[in-house]
Amino acid sequence: MGDTFIRHIALLGFEKRFVPSQHYVYMFLVKWQDLSEKVVYRKFTEIYEFHKMLKEMFPIEAGEINTENRIIPHLPAPRWFDGQRAAESRQGTLTEYFNTLMGLPVKISRCPHLLDFFKVRPDDLKLPTDSQVKKPETYLMPKDAKNNVADITGPIILQTYRAIADYEKSSRTEMTVATGDVVDVVEKSESGWWFCQMKTKRGWVPASYLEPLDSPDEAEDPDPNYAGEPYVTIKAYTAVEEDEVSLSEGEAIEVIHKLLDGWWVVRKGDATGYFPSMYLQKAGEEVTQAQRLIRGRGAPPRRSTIRNVQSIHQRSRKRLSQDAYRRNSVRFLQQRRRPGRPGPQSAQGSKNNLPSQHAKAQPAVPPRPSADLILHRCTESTKRKLASAV
Repeated sequence: MGDTFIRHIALLGFEKRFVPSQHYVYMFLVKWQDLSEKVVYRKFTEIYEFHKMLKEMFPIEAGEINTENRIIPHLPAPRWFDGQRAAESRQGTLTEYFNTLMGLPVKISRCPHLLDFFKVRPDDLKLPTDSQVKKPETYLMPKDAKNNVADITGPIILQTYRAIADYEKSSRTEMTVATGDVVDVVEKSESGWWFCQMKTKRGWVPASYLEPLDSPDEAEDPDPNYAGEPYVTIKAYTAVEEDEVSLSEGEAIEVIHKLLDGWWVVRKGDATGYFPSMYLQKAGEEVTQAQRLIRGRGAPPRRSTIRNVQSIHQRSRKRLSQDAYRRNSVRFLQQRRRPGRPGPQSAQGSKNNLPSQHAKAQPAVPPRPSADLILHRCTESTKRKLASAV
Protein backbone atom coordinates (compact mmCIF):
# COMPACT_ATOMS: atom_id res chain seq x y z
CA MET A 1 0.00 0.00 0.00
CA GLY A 2 2.81 2.39 0.82
CA ASP A 3 4.94 1.66 -2.25
CA THR A 4 5.94 4.66 -4.34
CA PHE A 5 4.96 4.59 -8.00
CA ILE A 6 3.92 6.86 -10.86
CA ARG A 7 0.27 6.84 -11.95
CA HIS A 8 0.64 8.85 -15.15
CA ILE A 9 3.19 10.80 -17.20
CA ALA A 10 1.90 13.57 -19.46
CA LEU A 11 4.02 15.55 -21.92
CA LEU A 12 3.10 19.25 -21.72
CA GLY A 13 5.48 20.52 -24.40
CA PHE A 14 9.05 21.74 -24.58
CA GLU A 15 11.15 24.82 -23.86
CA LYS A 16 13.81 26.45 -25.96
CA ARG A 17 16.50 27.69 -23.57
CA PHE A 18 19.48 29.94 -24.23
CA VAL A 19 21.59 29.54 -21.07
CA PRO A 20 24.38 28.45 -20.99
CA SER A 21 23.78 27.80 -24.72
CA GLN A 22 20.73 27.13 -26.89
CA HIS A 23 19.12 23.77 -26.11
CA TYR A 24 15.71 22.14 -25.72
CA VAL A 25 14.08 20.48 -22.71
CA TYR A 26 10.76 18.62 -22.52
CA MET A 27 8.16 19.44 -19.87
CA PHE A 28 6.50 16.45 -18.15
CA LEU A 29 3.64 16.48 -15.65
CA VAL A 30 4.28 13.46 -13.40
CA LYS A 31 1.38 12.22 -11.27
CA TRP A 32 2.45 10.10 -8.29
CA GLN A 33 0.54 7.55 -6.20
CA ASP A 34 0.08 10.02 -3.31
CA LEU A 35 -1.90 12.32 -5.70
CA SER A 36 0.98 14.79 -5.90
CA GLU A 37 1.73 16.26 -9.33
CA LYS A 38 5.19 17.50 -10.28
CA VAL A 39 6.49 19.24 -13.39
CA VAL A 40 9.97 18.10 -14.43
CA TYR A 41 12.22 19.06 -17.35
CA ARG A 42 14.33 16.54 -19.25
CA LYS A 43 16.60 16.76 -22.30
CA PHE A 44 16.09 14.23 -25.06
CA THR A 45 19.64 12.96 -24.60
CA GLU A 46 18.79 12.20 -20.97
CA ILE A 47 15.63 10.39 -22.03
CA TYR A 48 17.55 8.31 -24.53
CA GLU A 49 20.20 7.36 -21.92
CA PHE A 50 17.35 6.35 -19.61
CA HIS A 51 15.94 4.20 -22.42
CA LYS A 52 19.29 2.45 -23.06
CA MET A 53 19.71 1.68 -19.35
CA LEU A 54 16.17 0.29 -19.20
CA LYS A 55 16.96 -2.11 -22.05
CA GLU A 56 20.08 -3.31 -20.23
CA MET A 57 18.07 -3.96 -17.07
CA PHE A 58 15.42 -5.97 -18.92
CA PRO A 59 17.14 -7.65 -21.87
CA ILE A 60 14.34 -10.19 -22.47
CA GLU A 61 11.60 -7.55 -22.55
CA ALA A 62 13.87 -5.40 -24.75
CA GLY A 63 14.11 -8.18 -27.32
CA GLU A 64 17.86 -8.60 -26.93
CA ILE A 65 17.54 -12.40 -26.65
CA ASN A 66 14.48 -12.96 -28.83
CA THR A 67 12.93 -10.10 -30.79
CA GLU A 68 9.49 -11.71 -30.47
CA ASN A 69 9.58 -11.13 -26.71
CA ARG A 70 10.12 -7.37 -26.98
CA ILE A 71 7.56 -5.25 -25.13
CA ILE A 72 9.72 -2.20 -24.31
CA PRO A 73 8.89 0.41 -26.99
CA HIS A 74 11.43 1.70 -29.49
CA LEU A 75 12.92 5.19 -29.17
CA PRO A 76 14.90 6.81 -32.01
CA ALA A 77 18.44 7.91 -31.20
CA PRO A 78 19.17 11.65 -30.96
CA ARG A 79 20.58 13.40 -34.01
CA TRP A 80 23.86 15.24 -34.20
CA PHE A 81 22.13 18.54 -34.89
CA ASP A 82 18.87 18.83 -32.98
CA GLY A 83 16.85 21.89 -33.89
CA GLN A 84 13.38 23.15 -33.18
CA ARG A 85 11.77 21.03 -35.90
CA ALA A 86 13.24 17.88 -34.38
CA ALA A 87 12.05 18.92 -30.91
CA GLU A 88 8.52 19.40 -32.24
CA SER A 89 8.37 16.13 -34.17
CA ARG A 90 9.52 14.12 -31.13
CA GLN A 91 6.54 15.15 -29.01
CA GLY A 92 4.24 12.55 -30.50
CA THR A 93 6.95 9.91 -30.23
CA LEU A 94 7.61 10.67 -26.56
CA THR A 95 3.89 10.71 -25.72
CA GLU A 96 3.42 7.27 -27.26
CA TYR A 97 6.64 5.96 -25.69
CA PHE A 98 5.74 6.84 -22.10
CA ASN A 99 2.08 5.82 -22.51
CA THR A 100 3.29 2.39 -23.62
CA LEU A 101 5.91 2.25 -20.87
CA MET A 102 3.35 2.95 -18.14
CA GLY A 103 1.21 0.08 -19.42
CA LEU A 104 3.97 -2.52 -19.07
CA PRO A 105 4.22 -5.00 -16.16
CA VAL A 106 4.85 -3.54 -12.72
CA LYS A 107 8.45 -4.72 -12.60
CA ILE A 108 9.16 -2.27 -15.45
CA SER A 109 6.59 0.51 -15.01
CA ARG A 110 7.41 0.82 -11.30
CA CYS A 111 11.09 0.00 -11.31
CA PRO A 112 13.51 2.24 -9.30
CA HIS A 113 15.20 3.34 -12.54
CA LEU A 114 11.97 4.92 -13.80
CA LEU A 115 11.07 6.45 -10.44
CA ASP A 116 14.51 8.01 -9.97
CA PHE A 117 14.49 9.47 -13.46
CA PHE A 118 11.29 11.43 -12.83
CA LYS A 119 12.00 12.57 -9.28
CA VAL A 120 12.18 16.33 -8.92
CA ARG A 121 15.73 17.67 -9.27
CA PRO A 122 17.09 21.02 -8.12
CA ASP A 123 17.22 22.16 -11.76
CA ASP A 124 13.48 21.51 -12.08
CA LEU A 125 12.85 24.11 -9.39
CA LYS A 126 15.41 26.58 -10.72
CA LEU A 127 13.44 28.83 -13.04
CA PRO A 128 15.01 31.50 -15.27
CA THR A 129 15.59 34.82 -13.53
CA ASP A 130 14.79 38.32 -14.73
CA SER A 131 18.52 38.98 -15.14
CA GLN A 132 18.77 36.65 -18.11
CA VAL A 133 19.14 38.41 -21.44
CA LYS A 134 16.78 36.05 -23.23
CA LYS A 135 14.15 34.02 -21.44
CA PRO A 136 13.08 30.53 -22.54
CA GLU A 137 10.44 30.16 -25.23
CA THR A 138 7.66 27.75 -24.30
CA TYR A 139 5.93 25.52 -26.87
CA LEU A 140 2.88 23.70 -25.53
CA MET A 141 1.45 20.55 -27.01
CA PRO A 142 -2.36 20.46 -27.47
CA LYS A 143 -4.08 17.63 -25.64
CA ASP A 144 -5.62 16.18 -28.80
CA ALA A 145 -2.48 16.35 -30.95
CA LYS A 146 -1.17 12.86 -30.06
CA ASN A 147 1.03 11.68 -32.91
CA ASN A 148 -0.04 14.24 -35.51
CA VAL A 149 2.97 16.49 -36.00
CA ALA A 150 0.91 18.94 -38.05
CA ASP A 151 -1.24 19.63 -34.99
CA ILE A 152 1.70 20.62 -32.77
CA THR A 153 1.41 24.22 -31.71
CA GLY A 154 3.85 26.80 -32.93
CA PRO A 155 5.81 29.00 -30.57
CA ILE A 156 3.38 30.46 -28.07
CA ILE A 157 3.69 32.61 -25.02
CA LEU A 158 2.11 31.26 -21.86
CA GLN A 159 -1.06 33.10 -20.87
CA THR A 160 -0.39 35.72 -18.24
CA TYR A 161 -2.79 36.30 -15.35
CA ARG A 162 -2.85 38.51 -12.28
CA ALA A 163 -3.82 37.60 -8.72
CA ILE A 164 -6.84 39.57 -7.48
CA ALA A 165 -6.32 38.66 -3.80
CA ASP A 166 -3.85 36.97 -1.47
CA TYR A 167 -3.91 33.18 -1.53
CA GLU A 168 -2.01 31.04 0.96
CA LYS A 169 -1.23 27.52 -0.20
CA SER A 170 -2.55 24.61 1.87
CA SER A 171 -0.38 21.84 0.38
CA ARG A 172 3.05 21.36 -1.14
CA THR A 173 1.66 21.17 -4.67
CA GLU A 174 -0.01 24.58 -4.44
CA MET A 175 1.57 28.02 -4.80
CA THR A 176 1.13 31.10 -2.63
CA VAL A 177 0.33 34.34 -4.47
CA ALA A 178 -0.15 37.92 -3.30
CA THR A 179 -2.50 40.53 -4.71
CA GLY A 180 -1.06 41.89 -7.93
CA ASP A 181 1.32 39.00 -8.59
CA VAL A 182 1.61 38.16 -12.29
CA VAL A 183 1.83 34.46 -13.12
CA ASP A 184 2.14 32.37 -16.28
CA VAL A 185 -0.48 29.63 -16.61
CA VAL A 186 0.98 26.33 -17.82
CA GLU A 187 -2.15 24.18 -17.53
CA LYS A 188 -5.84 24.95 -17.01
CA SER A 189 -7.63 22.07 -15.35
CA GLU A 190 -11.43 21.71 -15.49
CA SER A 191 -11.31 21.24 -11.72
CA GLY A 192 -10.69 24.98 -11.32
CA TRP A 193 -7.05 24.48 -10.23
CA TRP A 194 -4.50 25.96 -12.65
CA PHE A 195 -0.81 25.07 -12.71
CA CYS A 196 1.14 28.34 -12.69
CA GLN A 197 4.72 29.52 -12.56
CA MET A 198 6.11 32.79 -11.26
CA LYS A 199 9.85 33.45 -11.29
CA THR A 200 11.26 30.75 -9.01
CA LYS A 201 7.92 29.24 -7.93
CA ARG A 202 5.53 26.70 -9.47
CA GLY A 203 2.30 25.17 -8.24
CA TRP A 204 -1.48 24.96 -8.41
CA VAL A 205 -3.55 28.11 -7.84
CA PRO A 206 -7.36 28.45 -7.75
CA ALA A 207 -8.57 29.96 -11.02
CA SER A 208 -11.01 32.10 -9.05
CA TYR A 209 -8.03 34.10 -7.69
CA LEU A 210 -6.76 34.95 -11.17
CA GLU A 211 -7.83 37.38 -13.88
CA PRO A 212 -6.38 38.01 -17.35
CA LEU A 213 -4.54 41.26 -17.88
CA ASP A 214 -6.34 42.27 -21.08
CA SER A 215 -10.05 41.77 -20.33
CA PRO A 216 -12.46 40.43 -17.68
CA ASP A 217 -12.37 36.66 -17.65
CA GLU A 218 -16.06 35.89 -18.18
CA ALA A 219 -15.36 36.29 -21.90
CA GLU A 220 -13.27 33.09 -21.72
CA ASP A 221 -16.09 30.97 -20.33
CA PRO A 222 -17.99 28.86 -22.88
CA ASP A 223 -21.66 29.53 -23.55
CA PRO A 224 -24.28 27.58 -21.59
CA ASN A 225 -25.50 24.33 -23.10
CA TYR A 226 -29.08 23.93 -21.96
CA ALA A 227 -29.35 20.55 -23.68
CA GLY A 228 -27.10 19.36 -20.83
CA GLU A 229 -24.41 16.69 -20.57
CA PRO A 230 -25.09 13.63 -18.38
CA TYR A 231 -22.78 13.41 -15.35
CA VAL A 232 -22.74 11.50 -12.07
CA THR A 233 -21.75 12.89 -8.67
CA ILE A 234 -18.77 11.02 -7.18
CA LYS A 235 -18.79 12.92 -3.89
CA ALA A 236 -21.57 14.53 -1.88
CA TYR A 237 -21.65 18.30 -1.43
CA THR A 238 -23.85 20.45 0.79
CA ALA A 239 -24.66 23.90 -0.56
CA VAL A 240 -23.10 26.83 1.31
CA GLU A 241 -24.30 29.69 -0.87
CA GLU A 242 -27.90 30.27 -1.98
CA ASP A 243 -27.10 29.69 -5.66
CA GLU A 244 -25.45 26.30 -5.03
CA VAL A 245 -27.13 22.89 -5.05
CA SER A 246 -26.77 20.04 -2.56
CA LEU A 247 -26.32 16.56 -4.01
CA SER A 248 -25.52 13.13 -2.65
CA GLU A 249 -22.95 10.74 -4.08
CA GLY A 250 -24.14 8.75 -7.08
CA GLU A 251 -26.84 11.14 -8.29
CA ALA A 252 -27.41 11.57 -12.04
CA ILE A 253 -27.48 15.21 -13.15
CA GLU A 254 -26.98 17.31 -16.27
CA VAL A 255 -24.24 19.93 -16.65
CA ILE A 256 -25.53 23.02 -18.51
CA HIS A 257 -22.61 25.45 -18.04
CA LYS A 258 -18.93 24.56 -17.59
CA LEU A 259 -17.18 27.55 -16.02
CA LEU A 260 -13.40 27.83 -15.89
CA ASP A 261 -13.26 28.40 -12.15
CA GLY A 262 -14.33 24.79 -11.52
CA TRP A 263 -17.88 25.58 -10.37
CA TRP A 264 -20.34 24.28 -12.97
CA VAL A 265 -24.05 24.95 -13.23
CA VAL A 266 -25.92 21.65 -13.04
CA ARG A 267 -29.56 20.68 -13.47
CA LYS A 268 -31.47 18.16 -11.38
CA GLY A 269 -35.03 17.97 -12.63
CA ASP A 270 -36.10 21.60 -13.04
CA ALA A 271 -33.70 22.89 -10.35
CA THR A 272 -30.31 24.42 -11.19
CA GLY A 273 -27.32 25.52 -9.11
CA TYR A 274 -23.52 25.64 -8.82
CA PHE A 275 -21.67 22.43 -8.00
CA PRO A 276 -17.90 21.63 -7.82
CA SER A 277 -16.74 20.07 -11.08
CA MET A 278 -14.17 18.03 -9.12
CA TYR A 279 -17.04 16.01 -7.67
CA LEU A 280 -18.48 15.11 -11.09
CA GLN A 281 -17.68 12.36 -13.57
CA LYS A 282 -19.15 11.76 -17.02
CA ALA A 283 -21.90 9.18 -16.98
CA GLY A 284 -20.66 5.73 -17.95
CA GLU A 285 -16.98 6.36 -17.13
CA GLU A 286 -14.92 4.70 -14.39
CA VAL A 287 -15.10 6.73 -11.17
CA THR A 288 -12.43 4.99 -9.08
CA GLN A 289 -9.52 7.07 -10.36
CA ALA A 290 -11.49 10.32 -10.17
CA GLN A 291 -12.42 9.59 -6.56
CA ARG A 292 -8.75 9.07 -5.71
CA LEU A 293 -7.85 12.44 -7.21
CA ILE A 294 -10.27 14.42 -5.06
CA ARG A 295 -8.81 13.04 -1.84
CA GLY A 296 -5.64 15.06 -2.23
CA ARG A 297 -7.23 18.40 -3.03
CA GLY A 298 -10.71 19.77 -2.39
CA ALA A 299 -12.82 22.04 -4.53
CA PRO A 300 -11.33 25.50 -5.18
CA PRO A 301 -12.98 28.53 -3.56
CA ARG A 302 -15.58 30.45 -5.51
CA ARG A 303 -14.95 34.00 -6.66
CA SER A 304 -17.98 35.24 -4.70
CA THR A 305 -16.42 34.01 -1.43
CA ILE A 306 -13.10 35.87 -1.84
CA ARG A 307 -12.74 38.96 0.30
CA ASN A 308 -10.85 42.14 -0.61
CA VAL A 309 -10.89 41.43 -4.33
CA GLN A 310 -8.86 44.03 -6.23
CA SER A 311 -9.49 43.86 -9.96
CA ILE A 312 -7.74 46.10 -12.49
CA HIS A 313 -10.74 46.09 -14.83
CA GLN A 314 -13.24 48.92 -14.68
CA ARG A 315 -16.03 46.79 -16.08
CA SER A 316 -17.30 44.50 -13.34
CA ARG A 317 -17.35 40.76 -13.76
CA LYS A 318 -20.81 39.59 -14.81
CA ARG A 319 -22.37 36.18 -14.50
CA LEU A 320 -25.80 34.80 -15.29
CA SER A 321 -28.13 34.66 -12.32
CA GLN A 322 -29.70 31.39 -11.23
CA ASP A 323 -33.09 32.81 -12.25
CA ALA A 324 -31.78 33.21 -15.81
CA TYR A 325 -30.34 29.68 -15.78
CA ARG A 326 -33.64 28.32 -14.46
CA ARG A 327 -35.83 30.16 -16.97
CA ASN A 328 -33.73 29.16 -19.96
CA SER A 329 -33.40 25.59 -18.72
CA VAL A 330 -37.14 25.17 -18.14
CA ARG A 331 -37.86 26.70 -21.54
CA PHE A 332 -35.51 24.22 -23.19
CA LEU A 333 -37.03 21.27 -21.32
CA GLN A 334 -40.51 22.32 -22.41
CA GLN A 335 -39.42 22.57 -26.03
CA ARG A 336 -37.75 19.17 -25.83
CA ARG A 337 -40.85 17.52 -24.37
CA ARG A 338 -43.36 19.14 -26.75
CA PRO A 339 -42.58 17.09 -29.92
CA GLY A 340 -42.91 13.87 -27.94
CA ARG A 341 -46.51 14.59 -26.86
CA PRO A 342 -49.16 13.05 -29.19
CA GLY A 343 -51.61 15.74 -30.20
CA PRO A 344 -55.36 14.93 -29.89
CA GLN A 345 -56.86 14.26 -33.32
CA SER A 346 -60.56 13.79 -33.87
CA ALA A 347 -61.99 11.67 -36.65
CA GLN A 348 -63.61 14.73 -38.19
CA GLY A 349 -60.32 16.66 -38.08
CA SER A 350 -58.46 13.88 -39.85
CA LYS A 351 -61.23 13.56 -42.42
CA ASN A 352 -60.99 17.23 -43.28
CA ASN A 353 -57.15 17.15 -43.06
CA LEU A 354 -57.26 19.77 -40.32
CA PRO A 355 -54.64 19.66 -37.54
CA SER A 356 -55.97 19.30 -34.02
CA GLN A 357 -54.56 22.69 -32.98
CA HIS A 358 -56.81 24.38 -35.56
CA ALA A 359 -59.82 22.62 -34.14
CA LYS A 360 -58.93 23.95 -30.69
CA ALA A 361 -58.69 27.47 -32.06
CA GLN A 362 -62.44 27.46 -33.03
CA PRO A 363 -64.37 27.18 -29.76
CA ALA A 364 -67.47 28.98 -31.19
CA VAL A 365 -69.06 25.70 -32.36
CA PRO A 366 -69.24 23.27 -29.45
CA PRO A 367 -68.56 19.62 -30.24
CA ARG A 368 -71.57 17.37 -30.66
CA PRO A 369 -72.02 15.16 -27.57
CA SER A 370 -71.76 11.44 -28.08
CA ALA A 371 -74.57 8.97 -27.40
CA ASP A 372 -72.80 7.70 -24.31
CA LEU A 373 -72.58 11.21 -22.89
CA ILE A 374 -76.30 11.76 -23.52
CA LEU A 375 -77.18 8.50 -21.76
CA HIS A 376 -75.02 9.49 -18.81
CA ARG A 377 -76.90 12.74 -18.35
CA CYS A 378 -80.38 11.19 -18.54
CA THR A 379 -82.30 9.90 -15.58
CA GLU A 380 -82.72 6.18 -15.07
CA SER A 381 -86.24 6.21 -16.47
CA THR A 382 -85.15 8.07 -19.57
CA LYS A 383 -82.35 5.57 -20.08
CA ARG A 384 -84.85 2.67 -20.05
CA LYS A 385 -87.06 4.39 -22.62
CA LEU A 386 -84.19 5.04 -24.95
CA ALA A 387 -82.91 1.50 -24.52
CA SER A 388 -86.33 0.01 -25.33
CA ALA A 389 -86.66 2.32 -28.34
CA VAL A 390 -83.39 1.09 -29.72
